[in-house]
Amino acid sequence: MGQQLVVVGGGPGSMAAALSAYENGIRDITILEREHRLGGILNQCIHDGFGLIQFGSMISGPEYAARYARMLAETSVNVETDTMVTDIAPDRTVTASGRRGIRQYRPGAIVLATGCRERTRGAIAIPGTRPAGVFTAGVVQNLVNCRNIRVGNRVVILGSGDIGLIMARRLTYEGAKVLAVIELQAEPGGLQRNVSQCLYDLGIPLYTRHTVTEIRGKERVESVVMSAVDDSGKPIAGTEREIACDTLVLSVGLIPENDLAQKAGVRLDQRTNGVLADEYLQTNIAGVFACGNAKAVMDLVDYVSQEGMLAGKNAARFLRGEPMEKRARSYANPMAKGLPKEGSTTCILCPNGCQLEWKDGGIAGNRCPRGAEFGRQEREAPGRSVTTVVLTEDGTLLPVRTDKPVPKDMVFEVIDFCRRQAVAVAHPLNSIVFENVLDTGANVIACADLIVCRDNYDG
Repeated sequence: MGQQLVVVGGGPGSMAAALSAYENGIRDITILEREHRLGGILNQCIHDGFGLIQFGSMISGPEYAARYARMLAETSVNVETDTMVTDIAPDRTVTASGRRGIRQYRPGAIVLATGCRERTRGAIAIPGTRPAGVFTAGVVQNLVNCRNIRVGNRVVILGSGDIGLIMARRLTYEGAKVLAVIELQAEPGGLQRNVSQCLYDLGIPLYTRHTVTEIRGKERVESVVMSAVDDSGKPIAGTEREIACDTLVLSVGLIPENDLAQKAGVRLDQRTNGVLADEYLQTNIAGVFACGNAKAVMDLVDYVSQEGMLAGKNAARFLRGEPMEKRARSYANPMAKGLPKEGSTTCILCPNGCQLEWKDGGIAGNRCPRGAEFGRQEREAPGRSVTTVVLTEDGTLLPVRTDKPVPKDMVFEVIDFCRRQAVAVAHPLNSIVFENVLDTGANVIACADLIVCRDNYDG
């Protein structure tokens, strides 16, 4: 066994853990990742808002993943992609199947960074038929952003967490009509800034204290039935309303992915399915650590990376028989969630998410001068960062974003401009693709390369 470390998973927590262990002197490190490349869910999150803590800048998910992948490439960490871990035994024996066949590892320590999965229709038991056109939000995100597949034309979204809100905007950008976002609770589950920019900006109706009580359709979804709910969340008879649509997107929560942890005998929280770990991020099995969404679903990827760094450091210290470092902080997102306060603006320049208000001809509520300037701009000439994808002539789907906000009323013009462009080859990360988009003062830059499937839903 010696000083070998195996990190299970290839997302942000995994990459941070491997880098941290390497920086703390461990050289025999292997990352096992089932997908074709590192990054995990980040690769399909083309919107910006990542990296405020780790990199001090607001970048997209693919950019965040690529930065960590480049740092890993400068080390001797062994990365095995297209490799599925099929079993972890209580003695820390890891069995994996990949391009080199079935292999076993017997490391001195393991970091579990397996992330989370989405709740499905079955988990919330929506009655009705079982037609095509019912998706989870993460699946829709992957189809639209990574495979160039348009999932539908008339869309209803159940759930108002951040991914549901972001996909409401993304689908609208792609030409779909989002008819409603429906939320069981009295307030949205996502950030106020996302409610404002993803729903209010686009005129998308939000129905709180409602749920979907029936799905109708034969081959394809034809409609859903929305009902109001009482204080206990039960549908109220007589409040049913049918909404004609061809697609239902479910954004109803995330669950830590811990089937492998269970096989290893790691104790889980029976309520959340998260790994139970101590203040050192070590599980009940000595030498097995856990971090990120495998422990508890986190709001910010930066927090996942920070926890991964501690897990990697403590795994290194465990391997050398040294005292480990305690988890010193809580990773709660300070940004406000729920319905935006009327007349207020959520500052997006840092994770504090200050609530800005216009008072006596000036901005109040900011903690720094940059926040005051952001508040003035949002009031007088609001701008929006634009993220979309461009299909290149060589068949690559290229996520792109504007390097500066563009005027709010020009967002659709910029997206249409980008969609009509085609570049001869997939550009290197962060190269300029289109300059001075519609004279807005913004450039469009490439985020990362993705492989495209050209199939499109044509309704």
